[in-house]
Formats: sequence, structure tokens, C-alpha cells
Amino acid sequence: MGLRIFGFIFSAVIAFATSVIGHALAKFFLAVVENNAKLPLSPLYKTLTPVGVVFIFAIIGFYLGTRLFRGMAEVANSLKRIPAEDKIASTFGTLISLIPVVLVWAVTLILVNPEQFPMLALVAVLLLASVFIIWLGNVIALSMKDEMKFLMPGRASGGASPAVAQAAGGATPKLLDTNIIIDGRIYDICRAGFLEGTLILPGFVLEELHHIADSADALRRNRGRRGLDILHQLQTEMEGSLRILDRYKVTFAPGDGVDIKLVKLAKAMGADIVTNDYNLNKVAKLHGVRVLNINELANAVKPVVLPGEELVVTIVREGKEYNQGVGYLDDGTMVVVENGKKMLGDTVAVTVSSVLQTVAGKMIFADLKYEGQEDSDDGSGSYSGRGGRRKTT
Repeated sequence: MGLRIFGFIFSAVIAFATSVIGHALAKFFLAVVENNAKLPLSPLYKTLTPVGVVFIFAIIGFYLGTRLFRGMAEVANSLKRIPAEDKIASTFGTLISLIPVVLVWAVTLILVNPEQFPMLALVAVLLLASVFIIWLGNVIALSMKDEMKFLMPGRASGGASPAVAQAAGGATPKLLDTNIIIDGRIYDICRAGFLEGTLILPGFVLEELHHIADSADALRRNRGRRGLDILHQLQTEMEGSLRILDRYKVTFAPGDGVDIKLVKLAKAMGADIVTNDYNLNKVAKLHGVRVLNINELANAVKPVVLPGEELVVTIVREGKEYNQGVGYLDDGTMVVVENGKKMLGDTVAVTVSSVLQTVAGKMIFADLKYEGQEDSDDGSGSYSGRGGRRKTT
């Protein structure tokens, strides 16, 4: 509301200025006409003409003021999106360029004789030369912005703000992607103290999470709301560990997706990406960005199971291959039991035959410890003297 009022005042001021110009032009026009006319102008004509011109010029001025204010607002928004490093480098380049501009003007005006060279043309040439010199100075300064860190205090930590760098304590900042927030395990990992430094939430990730939470699909909507709840927990319970970043030192293309923006931002900031997305993991590594994959962490802390060890699992479903059964350990590790199909619904003792490490995690292949385990005639299960299996209810 305040911006609209300021825009109206700005347009009104422009309208007043143009109306004053219009009134002056109308008076000048009437004076010229009256001096050259054979008959004197009527008083009504002398009154209505300035009023009409002032009204027309005021409308034109208000329209131009409105358009000018909108253009200025767009320029201001564009400047907000420009990284601070670029602004500082451009300002520095412009100031340095003014030195050769002043020298060129001084030398030219001293050496060139105005009688031999038209002054208007000379000024036009000097203006063009000045624009070129300033543009060249900006280009050189922007190309050297990485070497101009001494002019950019607080930017030594890869583009993070001073507050972020201070909170990070020198540790590498971590960028969060949408999937890791919805996953929820990031909260438990942070609470346990396994992640050092500041967690940075880019604005475009928060925007995507908000869109998911507003989705018409119930499942997506619940996932999005869960992610927002996780962020709220991180902000309230882990004070200072999460910061939202909405100004970036890198320019994104219009068609860039969230994953590409994350990779570009992490590369520009020298930050790590925390994710559980396999595709983002691969893309980030191709760009030389370090990735902290929560799934790899979960697999790393799972208990080591060696061939020959004995386990007790419940067969919950059939396997893909013939006569296989599938069960799960308490940590979610899949156990494929050969000849376990007939034991569906039973808790059985198995012997590990091999362990397979996949992208999704570990898979354990096992054999029934007692191949002679069979259901009793009355259909009930029991542990035999050999340690058979237990029927689950």
C-alpha cells in the first residue's frame, strides 16, 4: 500500500511539472498568435486555451509518471537479484573509468580548435567515447571480481552472508534440497550433532515445497506439509542452524529446474548439497560439487552382517524368484530367504549366505537354518527341539 501511495505522489509530481510546462507553452503560443493576428483574441479563448493545454499536459504527465515509476520499480527489483559482488565490482569499475574519461575530455578540448571542428559534433564524439570507456571498465572489473575480495568483506566463505559465515564457524555451508526436507531424517541427524556448519535453505527450494504443500493431490500435499513442519522444527529447536537464502551470487537461466539451480548455487558458494536424490547426487558430482547423501549415511551405520551369521526374520511376502520369501530386519534391510515362500507369515531362523550392496541399500540373501521345518498337521507352528520356526498371529 505504501508503495502505491508513493507511486501516485510521484506521478502527481510529474503531472504538475508537465502542466506547468504546458501552461508556459500555451502562454507563449497565445502571445505569438496575438502579435501576428490582425484581430485581437477573445478573452474566453485566452482563458480556455491555457486551461485545456494544462489539462492535456497533466494527463500526459500522470501517464508518463506512472510508466516511469513502474520502470523504476522493475529496475529496483532487478538490482535486488544482482549479487553484491557484481554491484561492488561494477561500481569500482565505473569510478576507475572516470579517470581516463576526464583525461580524454580535457586533452581533447585543449587540442581541438572549436573553429575547425563543430562543438556539437565534438561533444557527441566525446560522449560516445566516455560510454565506451565506462563500459570497458565495468567489463574488466566484473571479470576480476574474484580477485577483488578485499573490497567485499564477509564474502570469503563462498558467497554466504556474514551472519551465515559467522554461524558456520568456518565449516562448509550445506544446501538442503526438497527431498531431504520431506524425508525428515535431516532433523534427527542435526539434533544428534552429525552435521557441522549452517544449513542453508534456498528460496526456490522453499517455494517448491510451498507449491507441493498446496497441491491438489492429497499425498503430495501431506508430503509438502510434512516438509514445512520439519523446517519449523529445525528453526525453533535448532536455533541458528537453518538460514533462508533468497539472494544469490549466481544468475539462473529461465528454464533451470530446482536441481540445476542447487548445483549452480553450491558451485558458486563452495557449499555442499545434502540430499537423498540419486539423480541430483550424480549431476552434482559431475559438476564437482560435494554431496552428502543421507541414504549413504543410513547404509554406513547399519550393522555389518557376514555370511554364516544367523538371523531371525519374519517372512512377510513372496520374493521375485521361484520359492523365495522376503523379510526385513529392524533397520529395514531386506532379507531374501531361499525356499521361504512356504513360510509366509512365519518367524524363522535363517543363515546368511551372501550380502549384496546396491544403490538403494544392502540386500541379504539367506537360507532357512532348518530345511526340514514344516507346518504341523493342525496348522499351528511351534519351535521344535531343533529351534524351528514360530507362527505369527
